[in-house]
Amino acid sequence: MKQTQRGMTMLGFLMMLCLGIFFAFCAMKIVPMYIEYYSVKKMLATISKNPEAANGSKEKIRDLFRRGLEIDYVKVIKPDMLKIESTDGGMKMIVDYERRENLMANLDVVGKFHAEQVMARGAGGY
Repeated sequence: MKQTQRGMTMLGFLMMLCLGIFFAFCAMKIVPMYIEYYSVKKMLATISKNPEAANGSKEKIRDLFRRGLEIDYVKVIKPDMLKIESTDGGMKMIVDYERRENLMANLDVVGKFHAEQVMARGAGGY
């Protein structure tokens, strides 16, 4: 009975290895952008539940946002990126930003992020 050879060739293995390394490299550039975005969303949700913010001024909300950025080590987003709009029932907090990360040479990865949270007046509390 004739036995056939099975498995990958060395060239096939190297191609798969390079492809895996490329995707891991891309993930190392993209994943931190999304971690920051979800930190901002969590921070806005926390601020909306805070009784100090629900009854406070826009400056107080911006200060809470700044403190949250420092605690979560978010360096790309600045406190002045937080837009606070007054609505009939309270306030709407909006963070709209674009993050650009160099991938390699002249190629960039661009992420556009939008986080929004409505806070009812006097509705803070856990």
